[in-house]
Amino acid sequence: MGESAVKPSYTKSLRALKSDTILAALIATHGKPDLTRYHQATPSIFEALLRSIVYQQLSGNAARAIHGRILELFPKGKPKPELLLKIPAKKLRAAGLSIQKIEYVRDLARKSLDGSIDSKRLPKMSSQEIIEHLVAVKGVGEWTAHMILIFTLNRLDILPTGDLGIKKGFQIAYKLKKLPSKKEMEKIAAPWKGHESVASWYLWRVADGDKR
Repeated sequence: MGESAVKPSYTKSLRALKSDTILAALIATHGKPDLTRYHQATPSIFEALLRSIVYQQLSGNAARAIHGRILELFPKGKPKPELLLKIPAKKLRAAGLSIQKIEYVRDLARKSLDGSIDSKRLPKMSSQEIIEHLVAVKGVGEWTAHMILIFTLNRLDILPTGDLGIKKGFQIAYKLKKLPSKKEMEKIAAPWKGHESVASWYLWRVADGDKR
């Protein structure tokens, strides 16, 4: 069973978020959250990080196509770090990876094998400790770590303040004159601390213009 196998319950988070009248209205409009909706579930941290690196700075369709070709390089489409290191750079380039991303995914594979990235330790670590753990991989920054925390590890206390969609969501929902700073977002989020990931789902909906 992988790290993403257990779906969290959002009941407590929704109760906490409804104390904010703006979020209460968003919950009424959009219903229950689904933090698996935007990102394909992946059964391991290695696969989730590999996918995140592939997707960086690409449109969704292009990224999906490249990721699909990368998976085809592995038996049964199951990426393993030891197998990735055996794939010639020429094949990774042909699949669509840039030279820089080849360096990133190989660094991920090496760090997964030598224990620098240890998925077994993550459940016992705080979210901040996990961020510091994951950004040790080349090409993995705070934003990627936040996405792993929310969508793979199901941590409920993540506010990805570096995400443009979150900034836009705050601006629209809270009728701010301009995109908010990290400090401004954290101030608004303070009353529902511990449930930021679920709130983020609603803010992304606002930014995406979902009116359902």
